[in-house]
Amino acid sequence: MHMMAVIRAFALICCLAALPLRSQKLTLLPFQGEVEMYGMQELAIRLDRLPPGVNPFTDASLEAVVALPGSKPDTLQGFCDSQDGLRFAVRHMPAQPGRYQAVLRFTLGGAVQTRTAAYTVLPSGQDGPLRADPEHPWHFIYENSGRHFFWNSTTAYWLMGWKDEQVIREAIDRLAYFQINRIRVAINGRAHGGSRWSEPAVVESPGFTFKLNPWLAERPEDLDDPGFDVTRFNVPYWQKLDRLVAHARDRGIIVSLIFYVDGLDHGCDPFKRERMGNADEQRYYRYAAARYSAFPNIMWDVTNEYHLFRSEAWVEQMGTLLKAADPHRHLISVHGHADFPFRTSPWVDVVLYQSWDECGGYAFMSACREKQAATGRILPQINEEYGYEGHYSPWGCGATAAKLPHGRSAENRARLAWEICMAGGYQTTGETAQYGTGAGEDTGGGWINGRGNYKMTMLKYYGIMREIFSQTEYWKLQPDNASVNYGNFCLSDPGRQYLVYSRLPRCRVALPRDGVFSVTMHNPRTGEAVALPDCDGRDNGAWNYPRELEEDWVFILRRK
Repeated sequence: MHMMAVIRAFALICCLAALPLRSQKLTLLPFQGEVEMYGMQELAIRLDRLPPGVNPFTDASLEAVVALPGSKPDTLQGFCDSQDGLRFAVRHMPAQPGRYQAVLRFTLGGAVQTRTAAYTVLPSGQDGPLRADPEHPWHFIYENSGRHFFWNSTTAYWLMGWKDEQVIREAIDRLAYFQINRIRVAINGRAHGGSRWSEPAVVESPGFTFKLNPWLAERPEDLDDPGFDVTRFNVPYWQKLDRLVAHARDRGIIVSLIFYVDGLDHGCDPFKRERMGNADEQRYYRYAAARYSAFPNIMWDVTNEYHLFRSEAWVEQMGTLLKAADPHRHLISVHGHADFPFRTSPWVDVVLYQSWDECGGYAFMSACREKQAATGRILPQINEEYGYEGHYSPWGCGATAAKLPHGRSAENRARLAWEICMAGGYQTTGETAQYGTGAGEDTGGGWINGRGNYKMTMLKYYGIMREIFSQTEYWKLQPDNASVNYGNFCLSDPGRQYLVYSRLPRCRVALPRDGVFSVTMHNPRTGEAVALPDCDGRDNGAWNYPRELEEDWVFILRRK
């Protein structure tokens, strides 16, 4: 009898705990009646109150089952979108036109309430999410438009550190002007200042902070001990990140969201190795997936430099979790070092390396492609970090190397980028941080926070490279140095088109003896192009530039 009384009492307590949800008002907020394919539909609910002691980030959940007649329904996870816990939202990025039906299911305290919604999705010419090209898998393509994507990327880790969001928007606008189409942005990071990386011009200031706070913190300004409550997210911070991603979307820029930057430093990592991968850290990844998967212009980076503070097993765990949590299948990878032990992992879509200077140039990227091809699974190869402009300038490639000051100039970074791309890979660069943020000439920040000024011209060279590649069907081209000599680089679709990067005084291209080819000469420093006389392969089975070259030049030959 005593046990039965306990069971009845427990049941009564459960019923009483559920009563507040059943008796409270749950409102479906207004939403768009029509959205375009690959646009975002946000369905949100509001509670009139929350029972005492409830943590809306751990004790409540919202999901939506979204269905289009004749298609498999999608189950989407929602997220708490207000600090008081009264607003929840779920986001959908529809990939097909038609009339969608959505059933929202809100759960709290064992009780469930549902709401329904219907909306129309219109056809759209938007690009859609970025994918690896299924026909040319070393390269990228947009899912909806079918447009190819020449990866032209830069680092802007602490872009979220700007307190004035107008500065963030202006930084993104400037990068878009220079034809950058992907930026690396940290969700979480903490540092004492740029001197951490020998960049003393970038410091804490009234307008900028190195202290990012994705969770509520008892001491948000404490560098080493912020007192993060990892069960409660800092919603205004994530809403600010929403606006950053949305502005980048409007400017045609992919945002690579990085969950940790330099996680070993200061109070950045609240989990440490002893709690890595636990339920609270998994919630962090799932919350991000719920908020951002419906943006077409994101990709995921599990963490920056995982090997410094995490294990390979953890990378596999969190990469697999992200893959499952993202219903829209955005590209996923992880940034590490010169090796990539995850190239066969099912969750990996892109292979990212960190290999500096000549160590990360043509020979390195060629070897990376060979290693990837040997797995039987082709994936795009990117040197994500190979030495930022002016950064650690006395350093160099290899243990005994020593560079002169200014060794990492805008010009030689661009030449190295050409090497990487001529090997069939892609690269991510970083502008100088020698112009200040809060110190000296307060106009820059470069690779640290994404802001630039009129003195910073490095990205002009990268935009020119993107323009030159875009004048070819570069996704069809393969490394073909056998068709050139003198140590120059060539990509070709044999017999049809040739892209040659000539860095030595002579340039010669072997051609088939059965065709006539147009020839254009491109200046990689200015973007200027000159049409040269056609070449008839029947003459001598080759084309030769008739004069000596004093600088690097690019030639494009096409069968007429």
